[in-house]
Amino acid sequence: MATRNPAPVVPRGSFSVWQRLLRGYGPLAVLAVLLLVMAVLVPTKSPDATVAANNATNGDDETVAIDGTNDTVPLEGGSTVPGSATSGSAGGVKKGLPGRTEVCPGQALQVGNDPYSPPCIAFSGDNGGATSKGVTASEIKVSYRVLNEKGFQQTLAALAGASLQDGPDDIRRTVQALSEYFNKRYQFYGRKIVMDFYPGQGSNTTELLGGGREKAETDADTVKEHGAFADLSATSEPYANALARRGILGFGDPYLSRPWHDQHKPYIWSIATDGTMVATEAAEYAGKRLCNKGAKWAGGDLKDKPRSIATFAPENSWYQESVQIARGTLDKFNCKPGENVKYQLDLGTMSNQAANLIPRMKAAGVTTILCGCDPIMPVFLTGEMNRQNYYPEFIIVGTALTDTDIVGQLWNQEAAKHAFGVSSLQAFEPPTKTIAYAAYKSVRSDEPAFTVDLIYYQMQMMAIGIQMAGPNLTPQSFEAGMFRYPPKVGPLGFWTFGPSDYTAANDVREIFWDPAATSTYNGKKGAFIDPNPGTRWKVNEIPAGDPNIPVR
Repeated sequence: MATRNPAPVVPRGSFSVWQRLLRGYGPLAVLAVLLLVMAVLVPTKSPDATVAANNATNGDDETVAIDGTNDTVPLEGGSTVPGSATSGSAGGVKKGLPGRTEVCPGQALQVGNDPYSPPCIAFSGDNGGATSKGVTASEIKVSYRVLNEKGFQQTLAALAGASLQDGPDDIRRTVQALSEYFNKRYQFYGRKIVMDFYPGQGSNTTELLGGGREKAETDADTVKEHGAFADLSATSEPYANALARRGILGFGDPYLSRPWHDQHKPYIWSIATDGTMVATEAAEYAGKRLCNKGAKWAGGDLKDKPRSIATFAPENSWYQESVQIARGTLDKFNCKPGENVKYQLDLGTMSNQAANLIPRMKAAGVTTILCGCDPIMPVFLTGEMNRQNYYPEFIIVGTALTDTDIVGQLWNQEAAKHAFGVSSLQAFEPPTKTIAYAAYKSVRSDEPAFTVDLIYYQMQMMAIGIQMAGPNLTPQSFEAGMFRYPPKVGPLGFWTFGPSDYTAANDVREIFWDPAATSTYNGKKGAFIDPNPGTRWKVNEIPAGDPNIPVR
């Protein structure tokens, strides 16, 4: 049982979810595919996707009712800790239980030196036993769907010349080790996370492209039969939707919209910023800093011509919903968006699509491409731009690795030097300098999976909600606890949660690509540079005026 733990020594360096990406991939696509496509490979809307806001129908016609109780004890600084069970109900805690929660005397954070740590909570007494499906007096059962498939991660790795090293055993070992880490350091009120790895029938790659719904439903049935409270591998819309319909918490959905999360509350959470937020931030940046001016950062004949903006994004309906939000936001800034270019997420045709799209953009006089792209399409787009001697401004919106050094290094560098925009990620540090790596090494002596950073932060989101929920853990008290979590700024940006906000990262920084810069991640040429170190913007805070970016 965690109470007041000594603060482990962890590095304060910045973190990227994807820092280990191209050092090795595994065939386990549940997490590895997400590294590459979580930002944009969102599937087609299904007619049965809606889950009522205050009722989620389980597979056996049961419903999960929301408990509105939410008593709390104030902390210093105005945030709150789940209230004592002896003095009322806390986030759904049953009255009359002998357990008691209180602020840790002399310790502000549960884990020192961790910028996302929740407030320290001390607990004594009875936790109430079984409070929800998958929750007993001693355990919190969490499932993990193990898949063995190939897809986008192998394609990008092949383009980069990277080896495929992570396997299912590496992922399993890393997940298990990090669950031990959080069990030791977080306050789970006498309970421990117990991982349940099961072989799934579905395909994460297929589901990310909008298919595979039937097998995703079958896998969610398995999770229900196993009696899990939550699932850490909800990295596609079909699978996340199926889990929510069965009243199971799911973590990891790929940038689905705010309306989608509202329809599935309180069940689906992710460190991937919701698509609505991504679209709004990108459009505000373009509207305030670029629109109705000359294309200052374009190359060749396009340089300084009046900006003509085209949006690029996959054709699936959920991502196009976010595109329409972005285009509507541009309108608010009297910035007329140009053509909305939709492309297919088909690895076999991306090269041909780029060969057709770029000449069309060149003929139309497009000076600026706002790219809400997957990580592979820009490789082909920039290559075709160079062949066509066409160098538009290439605006990064922070989706699917397009804001990371390891992907930018794969682009045609003559075209890439016209790339700039916004990113929610902080600057990169070497893989062995991250908080996640230190957490793993604190419980194991071997090396973690290359995806340890992603696993760590998604699991931390779950751990925060469990701690903030209080002893009576239910999906509804989990939501109430997340809404009580005090805002935090750390390596993954600004974390805060509340109504309609079920995902992390609520701010961005400005970046531009410098082909001559040395990456702090891998020491190779080519890196994204922050022209305003330490400056980050939330929605409605992006200033007007030209970007502080060198003209090439």
